Amino acid sequence: MTGDGLWRPASGCGPGCLPAATAPDVSLPRRAGRLLGVLGMLSAGVGLAALLPLLPAGGRRAALRAWARWTLRALGVRLWVRGRLPRGRALLVANHVSWLDILAVLAVAPARMLAKREVRDWPVVGALAAAAGTVFVDRSRPRDLPATVGRVTGALRAGHSVAVFPEGTTWCGTAAGCRPGRGFRPAVFQAAVDAGAPVVPLGLGYRYAGDPSTLPAFLGEETLWESARRVLAARDLTVAVTVAAALHPAGGADRRALARAAESAIQPAPVRAPVRRRATTGVRIVRPVAPLPVGAEVGLDLVA
Repeated sequence: MTGDGLWRPASGCGPGCLPAATAPDVSLPRRAGRLLGVLGMLSAGVGLAALLPLLPAGGRRAALRAWARWTLRALGVRLWVRGRLPRGRALLVANHVSWLDILAVLAVAPARMLAKREVRDWPVVGALAAAAGTVFVDRSRPRDLPATVGRVTGALRAGHSVAVFPEGTTWCGTAAGCRPGRGFRPAVFQAAVDAGAPVVPLGLGYRYAGDPSTLPAFLGEETLWESARRVLAARDLTVAVTVAAALHPAGGADRRALARAAESAIQPAPVRAPVRRRATTGVRIVRPVAPLPVGAEVGLDLVA
């Protein structure tokens, strides 16, 4: 598994992948108000980090979901959801475009996250991530990967959902030539095979003023503040989360085939051709029941 899991990928994105600089859509007072709102949510995150270990599992999920949704709202980002998550534990896998992805996933599926070790040292966010049961991976130590996959397996066996970005890095999300060359890294999919847990692909997409956009992307040498300023200045920014059909791996299923199937479920042009022979892959696809209407919005009225 060490050869599969050297999680130090790079995308082909550069400054040209970002939209041309334009005048802010919202006024300076509105941007300042958004920034104050975000700072308030980060402050609330400090208290939440201390409270989470004391809450029952259902309470932790509800608190994380509410915090993520309110933080998106403070940023001026609308959340849309298509489809419905299956009940019970699952390995949730998503494409990776922006730092907003984490908020979007938590707002829909408040799962434990798999994150790089550096996140643990981030102010507020690191403490909140640790309190929420995040599994941290040191990408500079590939020999530790089997143990990391084992921790994800343990979390799944204990009934917890775990969310992962298997591309291992952000990219613009639109240009095929920019996608990380190896696509979804297969190592963590072994956890779903070993735990007998379904894999649920989540497709994340961003729209600005109604059109697909790379405005929220977090790329290359850009700082987090530079990316956040674009988001704070945008008037009509939406993140859409599409819940694809669950993949149920059979015992001994090929993790590489499982990764390819998950990737092809959410990417319009997968890096690899999807595997079609069920007998070879050991993966069964189950469509979600009673999906939400297309474009069903999750907003402040649904925060709980």
